[in-house]
Amino acid sequence: MTGLATGTNTTTTVGRRILGIDPGSNKTGYAALLQVGRQLSVLESGTICLSSRWTLSRRLGALAEQIDELVARIAPQEVAVEDVFSSKNARSALALGQARGAILAAVGRRAVPVEAYPPATIKKAITGHGAADKVQIQRMVSAMLALTQAPQADEADAMAVAICHALARRAAR
Repeated sequence: MTGLATGTNTTTTVGRRILGIDPGSNKTGYAALLQVGRQLSVLESGTICLSSRWTLSRRLGALAEQIDELVARIAPQEVAVEDVFSSKNARSALALGQARGAILAAVGRRAVPVEAYPPATIKKAITGHGAADKVQIQRMVSAMLALTQAPQADEADAMAVAICHALARRAAR
């Protein structure tokens, strides 16, 4: 396995599986949530860690491979990804966009529907305002999913993406 994926895993096949992804070129958070009616629970979550010493192409290849393995194992019906945000650092924004592209390509290979949400929309869905910080996201995600301990920041962000998608689906119905 290239890269290091960490997290928890509990498997079930009942309900709708949503995979939330918080892209990054060094760390990518992911969270598979099970939605049964109004209830959401965590099936698996973690962080894909890629070495900053690797070339960008090696990191992107490893990221695509890891996402492909996640999608194959989890078999989500839907994937939600945080959208690219504008950044003061163009180089960072470009690297983030490339990581997001590797993720979309991996998910696209498996023909799973993907929705993208801007960071402010995700934050507003989780905390009620679009300028929440990472600690607020961690606290709210922990409360919403009845977690016994707060997840790591990238993992919590991925959970927030998946929750945002579940709420958007519910509102659309």
